[in-house]
Amino acid sequence: MIDDLALFADLYELTMAQAFYQQGMFAQATYSLFIRQYPPNRAFLVAAGLEDVLDYLENLRFSQASLDYLRSIGIFDSNFLKYLKDLRFTGSVRAIPEGRLFFTDEPVLEVTAPIIEAQIGETFIINQINFQSLLTTKSARCMLAAPGCSLADFGSRRTHGIDAALKMARCGYIAGFQSTSNVLASQRYGIPPSGTMAHSFISSFAVEIDAFRAYAASFPDRAVLLLDTYDTIEGAYNAVTVAKEMEAAGHKLVAVRLDSGNFVDLSKQVRRILDQADLRYVKIVASGGLDEYEIDTLLQCHAPIDIFGVGTKVGVSADAPWSDMAYKLVAYNGRPVMKLSTEKVSLPGAKQVFRLYDTNGKFPRDIIAPSDENPPGGEALLQTVMSGGRRTAPSPRLDVIRGTLANDLRRLDDSHKGLYNPPHYPVAISANLQQLTLQVRSTIQEDLG
Repeated sequence: MIDDLALFADLYELTMAQAFYQQGMFAQATYSLFIRQYPPNRAFLVAAGLEDVLDYLENLRFSQASLDYLRSIGIFDSNFLKYLKDLRFTGSVRAIPEGRLFFTDEPVLEVTAPIIEAQIGETFIINQINFQSLLTTKSARCMLAAPGCSLADFGSRRTHGIDAALKMARCGYIAGFQSTSNVLASQRYGIPPSGTMAHSFISSFAVEIDAFRAYAASFPDRAVLLLDTYDTIEGAYNAVTVAKEMEAAGHKLVAVRLDSGNFVDLSKQVRRILDQADLRYVKIVASGGLDEYEIDTLLQCHAPIDIFGVGTKVGVSADAPWSDMAYKLVAYNGRPVMKLSTEKVSLPGAKQVFRLYDTNGKFPRDIIAPSDENPPGGEALLQTVMSGGRRTAPSPRLDVIRGTLANDLRRLDDSHKGLYNPPHYPVAISANLQQLTLQVRSTIQEDLG
């Protein structure tokens, strides 16, 4: 229940909130959400997860059951719990829209609200935007590795839970995937569903070709036959037989699927068998342990694969399952603040990210600046998406977000899209933000003596 998500918080969010309450600290605070370092082999990130954050903030409230539980812990003051009963998010959110590219140190989201309201949201906000941005970035890399091919999300069975599976389908679609095997995700997000058959369907019949015929009879206009239950090449010949029978009945076999073995050799052999039977329209699907690295290798070896079903490795972002995304206080009661911890320094004050364009419409670099600065020629990326605790506009449709990412990727130089150790995109700190950082650092050091 969304009413109970107020307890989706680390305990220290609530202990700090009580201390703020007892100290009478209700002034406005600004928190910035950003990633300090790229995960391995990344030089860009894709913003995602904002929709869930806005839903959470609009509906933030402590149910009676939640308050009863907090009371049972025995560490919270009764007056503070009364305060929580009426707590609602009343602040504002500026964010880089879903589907836009962002880079390290850039605030992908900033929350400004009374400090207790802004602090309590930390855990949920990081959880959603960190995870979904990682999945969308991983999915986008798969799309970049497979130009001219179609990709389908097959990841639901091995993602880390139901919510993760649904989010993977959504993130994959934003990145350019054509479909998902997850029927609930298809219903919820309007993503085209796709699916073939399992090996169990084949083995439940005494003879493989009977399984093919049965499936083709049930789905004469969308049949995809799985070839590798016993012997892939024999399976291909059986598929040819069934495809010819379908043609005689006025239908066409859509595709055959490979799920194991040497995909390069097998796809070439299967393509030859299909072409020799004048079945050039039948596509080849490959699935099983694939991500951008395997897809790139297969296509570099000229494997004639038309559609890739990607699952486990993409659904958990296997090579980069985490990032150091942080949600840090950058201003309180009109005073810019920053963190000076070793290797974890944060930039002070509310900020804006400006994206520059060259004469060809490409992105040469970004500039991080104070929120009230306006460098000439830059596009301000952080947009006000919530004010007074309510959305400022309806959320964009999923296909619009998908188009936004496709457009940004076209404008990003190809060098930053490489799969292996690509050069980092230039991000500059404006002179005004540099000066503010020096001033705040100096003030802190003076206070420390």
